[in-house]
Amino acid sequence: MDARDIIKRPVVTEESTSILDDKKYTFEVDTRATKSQIKHAIEEIFEVDVVKVNVMNYKGKKKRMGRYVGYTNKRRKAIVTLSADSKEIQLFEV
Repeated sequence: MDARDIIKRPVVTEESTSILDDKKYTFEVDTRATKSQIKHAIEEIFEVDVVKVNVMNYKGKKKRMGRYVGYTNKRRKAIVTLSADSKEIQLFEV
């Protein structure tokens, strides 16, 4: 997989923005990506040094439309920790 296919988008929530001070960034990633693929993709795209990758899988939620029942898409979220001497990732244009 290409690096741009692995990393889908940054996750911007109150919790994820509070851990930015610790150089931890949260991304939604492809459900088939491994930790090492995520690490190499982040290093390639943002040119930073990644120390650790934590990954969480989320099942799809059950939703109804009238009498029809289905599930939303499953997701995979990765929290990436950068090294202390690495530059920061600019998620927002300043």
